[in-house]
Amino acid sequence: MEQPNLNYINQLCGEDDVFKQKMIDIIKKELPLEIAAYHESIEGRDYKLAAEGVHKLKHKISILGLEKSYHLAHEYEDHLLNGTLESEDEFESILQLMQSFVNDL
Repeated sequence: MEQPNLNYINQLCGEDDVFKQKMIDIIKKELPLEIAAYHESIEGRDYKLAAEGVHKLKHKISILGLEKSYHLAHEYEDHLLNGTLESEDEFESILQLMQSFVNDL
């Protein structure tokens, strides 16, 4: 499985360490909130709202350099919009991987 990284953030921020730290702080703050909102939608069986949560999370997936996971999340978003949970386990693995990586930053 691919691993999260800071390559995109490093490219975006260049030598500006203050900006880089702000980006990391934003991700550290927003990621758990977005994951919690997604889980709440799933538990409430509101798949349209869950799809919106996945859409937001795709931005974090992309920022953390998870290209293959981004495509899986896109497919999962479509499944949710069609009322199915196909690919849910794979998406959960991505969320756990990202949260673990962000916790270690």
